[in-house]
Amino acid sequence: MLTPLPDRAETPQGSPRNPWFFAVLILTLLLLGLIVQSFLNQPKLLTDPFLQLPTTNSVRVVWFTEFPGIRNIVACGKNLTKIAVANTTKLSRVREDKESRISDEMKQGITGSNPIARNIWRHEAEVTNLMPGVRIPYQVTSDRKDGASVSSKIFSLSPTPAPGIGLKILFTSDHQLMPMTAANLQKVAETFDKVDAVFMAGDLINIADRASEWFDDDRGRAFFPGLQGRAFSEIDKNGIKTLYSGGELIQHAPLFPAIGNHEIMGRFSNSSTLNEQFNDPFPRAAVEKIYPYLTQQYAVKDRDLWLKNNSFNSDTYNEIFSFPREKNYYAVTFGDVRLITLYVTNIWRTPNLDPGARGKYRERDEDFDRPEKWGYGQHIFEPIAKGSAQYTWLQKELNSSEFQQAKYKIVMFHHPPHSLGDNIVPAYTDPVQIVDRTSDGEINMVRYEYPKQQDYLIRDVVPLLEAAGVQLVLYGHSHLWNRFISSSGMHFLETSNVGNSYGAFAGKKRRFIPPGYQEDYSAIGDPNNLEPVVPTVAPLLGKDGRALPYIDSNDITAFSVFDTGNGTVSSYYFDTRKPESAVVKFDEFKLKNS
Repeated sequence: MLTPLPDRAETPQGSPRNPWFFAVLILTLLLLGLIVQSFLNQPKLLTDPFLQLPTTNSVRVVWFTEFPGIRNIVACGKNLTKIAVANTTKLSRVREDKESRISDEMKQGITGSNPIARNIWRHEAEVTNLMPGVRIPYQVTSDRKDGASVSSKIFSLSPTPAPGIGLKILFTSDHQLMPMTAANLQKVAETFDKVDAVFMAGDLINIADRASEWFDDDRGRAFFPGLQGRAFSEIDKNGIKTLYSGGELIQHAPLFPAIGNHEIMGRFSNSSTLNEQFNDPFPRAAVEKIYPYLTQQYAVKDRDLWLKNNSFNSDTYNEIFSFPREKNYYAVTFGDVRLITLYVTNIWRTPNLDPGARGKYRERDEDFDRPEKWGYGQHIFEPIAKGSAQYTWLQKELNSSEFQQAKYKIVMFHHPPHSLGDNIVPAYTDPVQIVDRTSDGEINMVRYEYPKQQDYLIRDVVPLLEAAGVQLVLYGHSHLWNRFISSSGMHFLETSNVGNSYGAFAGKKRRFIPPGYQEDYSAIGDPNNLEPVVPTVAPLLGKDGRALPYIDSNDITAFSVFDTGNGTVSSYYFDTRKPESAVVKFDEFKLKNS
């Protein structure tokens, strides 16, 4: 028999009428906790799938998980009945350290400056027997050993488009987890129903081996979330906070990257931070010189691995993306476009001349007698000078039938040949080391010059591209928008303004010029003597009311889209200080048919 509840007069003030109240409340909270815990323990994809290396009848689908999976597949076609089984590999160098933006739980295993390995698996399946112009649905699924399974949403894919089909291709670069990147990509997705490909001119992240920068940085700005509409990057402008999610782009459109200096890691270590390793690349030639001496002290089983670990590598970048060749330069045909992507980047060093600066112009005072501690200036990672393997490959590609027959010929790399930005100086050439000594032979300075007449891009590469009929050179590195056109009609476009701009050096703003150095490092304008083109539609205005030939703002972000149907490259800006404002087309130019 149930005991009757007392009436209101018999209930003490503030106590519940039902004696079961607390029991029900506790059970409810426990049940909710179990539901939340169950949700958190569910397997998840680390990324949505994205598209790589399309051919005339196939495309590769790639995604990442934090478990290997016993079966990883792509289901596609009508009713998702066609199955492609993925090949699974584990990323070999991705790590986290105390400077990673990750959860406290994940950081528990990190002690001091020691990085810890992150277990991440890459799955790649090739979907074949596709027809150009026909887009089909697809979905990826990864099954775990414990019986759990996780699937993506349904997206769409297609092979390389046939020539003559109008395409929209996004030009972008230098995302680097900048606050405006997600806003930039969200506005791309809002402005266009779809883009057909993404051409990205390097510097995808900041530290290549830091896994969270690719996948799950806790600020919501990681590389893949931004390009997949899963970012959660907040921008606070004048007290107005706006959350941007990026754009759902590469689930449907293939991504073609070029390698930048931020995709390169320096000397490998298990006891220094990832930032320190990134800032410590050593020229391969310098390592080879000291290799025989060091092998007398240390047992070296694998010479090539030792040389790589003690110089620099791009392993994580190479393991994440699919390339048509082993080197970091390649060529592909996509619709009417022949894209040539080159490995044109060098280590960024500070221009600081202080005694403690290991910079582009000098070594630190304390390291004068320790060559193993030198930075060797702003050294180039892969030769591109005339006669190098890459230059020879480029010559062969420019003479290929695929290049010759393409309607549009585009070359993409990271380092600018023409720019108003800061990172174009000094010249793109091998540093010339000058060791100044006292009368008794002691070193009192180790410095570097960069002979302007030996700039490999201007002396060797650009004339080759112009002679071959390249219509557009796409690049980044200085975090701004500006463009140029040569006397032959070849266009140069730097479209990397998503924040952290180093400024445009025009008018009264001057670049730093090291005093006492022999070379001309061009304090103002383009060091290679082209005048910037003023945007043709709606340029921004300077304080004097004049149209500016650049965008170098940390508030206004820009992107460019190439429409192959009419041959136009259109550039747009968005002012993040005015989140409700519309995107503005501010420039447009047309590529000649070849």
